[in-house]
Amino acid sequence: MNYLVKLLVIKSHLKTMETTYNPSKIEAKYQELWEQNNLFDSQSNTKNPYCIMLPPPNVTGSLHMGHAFQHTIMDILTRTHRMQGDKTLWQPGTDHAGIATQMVVERKLNAEGKTRFDLGRSDFVTKIWDWKKESGGIITEQMRRMGSSVDWSRERFTMDAGLSKAVNKVFIDLYNEGTIYRGKRLVNWDPVLLTAVSDLEVVATETNGSMWHIHYPIKDSTEKLTVATTRPETMLGDSAVAVNPNDERYADLIGKSIILPLTGREIPIIADDYVDMEFGTGCVKITPAHDFNDWEMGKRHNLAVLNIFTPEAKINENGGKYQGLDRFVARKKILADLEELGLLGETKPHTLMTPKGDRTGAVIEPYLTDQWFVKTDKLAKDAIAVVKNGDVKFVPKNWENTYFNWMENIEDWCISRQIWWGHQIPAYFDENGKIFVADSLEEAQKQAGDGAKLNRDEDVLDTWFSSALWPFSTLGWPDKTPEMADFYPTQVLVTGFDIIFFWVARMIMFGLKFTGEVPFKDIYITGLVRDGAGDKMSKSKGNVLDPIDIVDGISLEDLLEKRTQGMMQPKLAKKIQTQTKKEFPNGIESYGVDALRFNFAANASFGRDIKFDLKRVEGYRNFCNKLWNASRFVFSNIDNISHYKNIIPEYSTIDKWILSRLQQVKASNSKHLSDYRLDLLAQELYDFVWNDYCAWYLELSKSNINSDNTKYTLLKVLEEILKLLHPIIPFITEEIFANFKENKALMIQDFPEVDESLIDESSEKEIIWIQEFVLGIRKIRADMNIAPNKKLECFVDGKSDYLSNNKEVIIQIAKLESIDNLKNENQEFASAIVGKIKILIPLKGLIDKESEITRLQKEITKLSKQIEICNNKLGNARFVDNAKAEVVQAERDRLSNFKETKLGLSTQLIKIKLL
Repeated sequence: MNYLVKLLVIKSHLKTMETTYNPSKIEAKYQELWEQNNLFDSQSNTKNPYCIMLPPPNVTGSLHMGHAFQHTIMDILTRTHRMQGDKTLWQPGTDHAGIATQMVVERKLNAEGKTRFDLGRSDFVTKIWDWKKESGGIITEQMRRMGSSVDWSRERFTMDAGLSKAVNKVFIDLYNEGTIYRGKRLVNWDPVLLTAVSDLEVVATETNGSMWHIHYPIKDSTEKLTVATTRPETMLGDSAVAVNPNDERYADLIGKSIILPLTGREIPIIADDYVDMEFGTGCVKITPAHDFNDWEMGKRHNLAVLNIFTPEAKINENGGKYQGLDRFVARKKILADLEELGLLGETKPHTLMTPKGDRTGAVIEPYLTDQWFVKTDKLAKDAIAVVKNGDVKFVPKNWENTYFNWMENIEDWCISRQIWWGHQIPAYFDENGKIFVADSLEEAQKQAGDGAKLNRDEDVLDTWFSSALWPFSTLGWPDKTPEMADFYPTQVLVTGFDIIFFWVARMIMFGLKFTGEVPFKDIYITGLVRDGAGDKMSKSKGNVLDPIDIVDGISLEDLLEKRTQGMMQPKLAKKIQTQTKKEFPNGIESYGVDALRFNFAANASFGRDIKFDLKRVEGYRNFCNKLWNASRFVFSNIDNISHYKNIIPEYSTIDKWILSRLQQVKASNSKHLSDYRLDLLAQELYDFVWNDYCAWYLELSKSNINSDNTKYTLLKVLEEILKLLHPIIPFITEEIFANFKENKALMIQDFPEVDESLIDESSEKEIIWIQEFVLGIRKIRADMNIAPNKKLECFVDGKSDYLSNNKEVIIQIAKLESIDNLKNENQEFASAIVGKIKILIPLKGLIDKESEITRLQKEITKLSKQIEICNNKLGNARFVDNAKAEVVQAERDRLSNFKETKLGLSTQLIKIKLL
């Protein structure tokens, strides 16, 4: 059954809209239909190719709030361009996530009492592929649930054959030209994973440590030089002691030597401007093999480089009698031995930032090993130039400064990892260590000669190496494919600031190098989604929210289990449970996809993170419900839609006004999209639908609901509203649109364009006047506590054509008995001013003066108490100085609101007393 037939089947059951808006029922139906009928296909249109690359999530991952936020932005852009007739591709795929995926499968093996070494490399990699087929890609199913309109037929994986072909070509080409090289360098080393890791995989963690003062004997002297260190075990690998050349305390010692305690080695005393004279004793031990700063100093002074650790971070053969000890066991032994020798000085508590592996929690060691590197100087210069000349633009622009700062200080990129899952480096070694880089063993053998015995390098490439090729490898490069011709360079990359260095910059470098063009024209950097208190969401804090739980709802019991699952610390688990019960005492109810998406769009403002608030999601669910009920009103009053859609209308002033406002919204919509201001776009659509269309036009139209012209306008405006809203809230709009009984789905309808002929300033001025008149009446009701539906007499002092033209409409919408010219000025009135007209509502018999005075006095007394509480809180220095800035500001805002409300009620009380 083709899509058209299926759609008509659905429509045949939509004789009337259901009374209640049910998002879960709608969402399940349309996601299946869209996909089954290939409506996300990038080949559906022919003009203006438009492409967005999905940042490939890890195959081990699940959808988190950051994903859902960014995917919503990408889907809004994609759906809009598709409806505009552009040949649109949102390219999906996942990343093999070398270390993370290997760890998942290794844990499964460990549970069986095995290790990867028991299986061997080939069988272990096969096991990972099996796991990927069964359990990987959870996130893609969640993306479907969120309505992501990616072209699933083109889904890619970074270990696919085509992408692997691109990876090999890039490596071989860069090696052959000398941009990739192998060398012994200092890297971040995880002693649990037994591999080098990137800076992104290292978390600087504040820890309470110590600063130990160690006395180093000066050669041929009874004097000692005292150094301060937080890592005394690394002294076994010291190559020098450094002082600042301007430090007069040590000027006469420069050029002399010290005898390194516990080893007896002689090492020099050197001078270097890097040494901070104010830190510690002003003397710094230099260990080039185990400290990145010391490595640079070692190169400047041509110091010896001595590695004292094994890959497991135990002391190796260079550590003398400490060989075989774990680094922290060795630390205790070294300190004890120094104290026994009288060489250990004072020990001070010291807070330091300790680098830890983000997956293992192990302390990362700077470690000297043979690794593969990419020379980045020339690549970086070209990548800097395209941002400076505007070929690539950061949105917002300020992020380019972060980009420049890193790129201008870039170092060579370590691209090798000592694991088994990933793209194995296409390099082969002969018996003498000579390297042959080739696509296959056969090709390498040709280079080496028949007699050479070759072994392949066991290392794999850093995951970021393959993902740096993502914008063009997914399109078929290095082959000349139609997709490369159509979609490269892509239009926009939507991503977070935290991977500007690790991914964005590298995509630009490799894109320029291998295609000669930038990989994308715009880089839209989003903020982070934080919890309601403004804290970053993390599993360790137990404040993570799963977007699917917000969509479908989750019980408190299931939420508690989810947030504490696998936690080994009972105290932390209990704390998280307490916080969760306080925040979600009844769990989380179902809000639906559309409400969550609207919330993300409305919060997509530049330069700030999102404090996630379920109340706002609830507000956007209310908006969806409002749209649903408004649509039900329209369709319930129109029995023959095709008839009313095809008449030639004669617009009333009310019709002209709503159509004119609609054109302004469409014009703003276009500008906001081009500026990536989805927050402004969402807010303007919200205001137009809620206020202009629902609150005003539907009410104003009721006086003439049987008119063909009114029915035509109701339908025309509703249809265009659905099209404008569809990219943000695709499910509910598709369901409502089915009532129009069109021959194709809403998501592939033409996007609304501005009709200049419908812009009518005079009708807008007239309706604004009517709105001000009605709002004046409503304010009087509110101020005087008069029931909204109580019919009122109304008198006016002054004349206006707007009033005479719209008298009956105003009477109806403002709930009035009549509108007459003022005759008796001696009555007691409540009044409002609209232009040159004074509105007067006689109050006699409308209110109980004494009870109203009593009510207002009670409200004022309550507000006075609240003001006193706020003043006391803000007058407490401990609160102001210690609470978070946003908490203090919230309290100040509360005080301001209380004062403003009290002033309004006091003014109202005075008016009542004067009646």
